[in-house]
Amino acid sequence: MFPIKDNIPTSRPAVVTIALIVLNTLAYFLWQKGGILHGPADKGVVDYGWIPYEIKHPGQQCIAQGGGIACGTGVHGQPSIVVTALTSMFMHGSILHLAGNMLFLWIFGNNVEDSMGSVKFIVFYLLGGVAALAGQTLVATGTDAAVPLVGASGAIAAVLGGYAVLYPRARVLTVVFIILFFTIIEIPALLVLGLWFLEQVAFGAFGLTNPTGGGGGVAYFAHVGGFVFGLLLIRAFARRTNPAYVGGGPRHPVY
Repeated sequence: MFPIKDNIPTSRPAVVTIALIVLNTLAYFLWQKGGILHGPADKGVVDYGWIPYEIKHPGQQCIAQGGGIACGTGVHGQPSIVVTALTSMFMHGSILHLAGNMLFLWIFGNNVEDSMGSVKFIVFYLLGGVAALAGQTLVATGTDAAVPLVGASGAIAAVLGGYAVLYPRARVLTVVFIILFFTIIEIPALLVLGLWFLEQVAFGAFGLTNPTGGGGGVAYFAHVGGFVFGLLLIRAFARRTNPAYVGGGPRHPVY
C-alpha cells in the first residue's frame, strides 16, 4: 500500500512540516550531493550518520577507510554523537528514499503539527527521531552495528504513530498493488498505519532471526522505535484534535 492523501484539512499553514521538507531536500542535493561535504559522499555518510557501534563501544569511533568502515580508538576529529543524532535525520541514501519520506511527512505531518503547534511539533519530531535511533541501536549487533543510519523515516514514524492516535478514522487515499495491477481506494488511517507498523515489526524480527540478515539496508527497528514513541507520547504534546475531524473527517480526501 502507498498513501497519497488524507481527508483531514489543516486549520493553519504547516510551517514546520514544509520547512522540514525543504531542509531535507536541500541537505540531500546541496550538502550530500552538491559537494559541500568534504571528500566522497560515502565518507560524509560515515562522518555524519548515526553509528550504533560508537554507542555500544564508548571511546571508539568509525571512519570511512578503503571503501569500507573501520572502527577503533585513536580516531580524532569526528563529530560527536550529539551532532550525528541530528545530522543523520536530514541525510538520505537515495532520491527515492528522500521522496518517499517527504511524501509521508507531508500527508501525515501537517495534521500532527496542527494538533500541537509549530514549536511543540519541532520538539516532538526531533525526540521521535532520537527514539528511533535508540530503537535501532538496541538491536544492532556485529558488523551491522557499524553501518551508519541516515534518514528522516524514524522521526516520521513518530509522526505516523501520533497520527494513528489522533485521527484513527481519517480516510487515506491509498494505492493498493495486486500482483501486476493496482487500484486506488480510501482506507481508514488506523488500518493503513497499523499494517505499516506490523510490516516493520515483521521484517525487523525476520532480520534478527535470519543469520544472513534480511533487513535489506532498512533500519526497521528505527521505524518501530519512532512509531511507539508517537503512540505513547502524542497526548503529552497535542493540545487539540482538528475540528474538521468529526465522524472521520470530510467524506472525501481534500485536495
